Amino acid sequence: MPIPKLSILDKFSFKKENTFWSELIGNPTLFSLESRIFHGISVGLIILISIYIPYNLYAGLYMASLSALLVCLFISHQYYYSRYHDKAHNNTIFGLIGMLIFGINYFYNSGINGSTDLIWPAYLLLIFAISPYRQHIIWLIVYLLGFLIIHVIEYRYPNLVKHPFIAGEGQFIDRISVFPIPVMGIYIIVNYFRRSYDRERKATEEKTLAVELSKAQIVLQKDQLEKSNSEKNKLMSIISHDLRTPLLNVQNYLALLNQYEIENSERKEIEKSLLHATNNTVEMLSNLLHWSKSQMQGPAVNLIKVNLLQTLAATLQIELASALKKEIALTYHIPSDLTVIADVDMLQLVVRNLISNAIKFTPQGGSITVVAQIVADNCKITITDTGTGIPLAQQQNIFTIKSEPSIGTDNEKGVGLGLVLCKEYIELQGGSIGFESNEETGSSFFIFIPNAIS
Repeated sequence: MPIPKLSILDKFSFKKENTFWSELIGNPTLFSLESRIFHGISVGLIILISIYIPYNLYAGLYMASLSALLVCLFISHQYYYSRYHDKAHNNTIFGLIGMLIFGINYFYNSGINGSTDLIWPAYLLLIFAISPYRQHIIWLIVYLLGFLIIHVIEYRYPNLVKHPFIAGEGQFIDRISVFPIPVMGIYIIVNYFRRSYDRERKATEEKTLAVELSKAQIVLQKDQLEKSNSEKNKLMSIISHDLRTPLLNVQNYLALLNQYEIENSERKEIEKSLLHATNNTVEMLSNLLHWSKSQMQGPAVNLIKVNLLQTLAATLQIELASALKKEIALTYHIPSDLTVIADVDMLQLVVRNLISNAIKFTPQGGSITVVAQIVADNCKITITDTGTGIPLAQQQNIFTIKSEPSIGTDNEKGVGLGLVLCKEYIELQGGSIGFESNEETGSSFFIFIPNAIS
């Protein structure tokens, strides 16, 4: 009989259950399920019949005791060679020997008035348990015919039946002593099948869970690959166009200066335009370098207790100068004693990007306000502008690499990485970011960072 191969989960389960009982029935990696069932049932029956033999001798049921001894020896022989010599039990001999022994015992133990009929069904169940499915119908027919023939013989020739005990007390002892054998046999068989079924079901559930986890990992890897591919395309777009174009403009201007004389008024206008484009390029390059570093190395976060106004003072002054060039009113209201837990460089980058975005999308004559206040255990920093707002169709991807760069009110160009960095950096500091936007009234971005308890 072929030995089934087991998975890693099966072998692991066996190691967990490596008890004395497991040693008696055999390792699942070496023995088939039918063989292990046979070993388990054999051990149980040998123990049970070993008790039954001396009890029958004491009760004067000598033929019953002899039958039990023969059955016990036969089962022990089959078990020993199957378990320790890797010689499969013989289903045919097992079935025929049982039929022969129980047939003889039937006639020597009061026939239909004895207890042999109680054992037949349990022994047939044992044969069903240890034999292949294709043999079940054969053994069913054989035992039904054998049972019928024996009872017909007794009916036609009642003098062949021996009565070793008297009716009443002797019959009572016989039934009481024999009844535990089929009951315990059925219990062992059913219990073993139940345990085997539960074990196989558990292994199947674990395999199913492993498959589902594997599928989830594949889906996650697929999403990560798609994200990585999107990021790669984004980088190529930035490098090939958004950074290349301003540098080409500077190159063309220098070539123009080298070849022609340019009037001062025209020269100032060109230089103003180039300075504007260069400033935007520097901002883009800064965000690109920060983002690339965070993707390759992972940003190092250094959280410390800092005064918010002092930390943002230089950033606010730089952005105030940018706002004045565009004739935008930039005001801020930050309590002087407000302290937070933050990474200084990251917090400055986040606030700088948010204010720069507000300036970019606010028209000349507009206003921007920066307000900081305590909300529960956090500090809320809100940057509100009177700009063009964010179109509803773009709001869903505003904090992702999928967002498309937009043109500012003075033709400022970004790369779409600023808000991605803001979200990543603010969350690394244990905070969060959100926004509200309306194309008629402007946008309001707010960040939450942990407040430092004084």
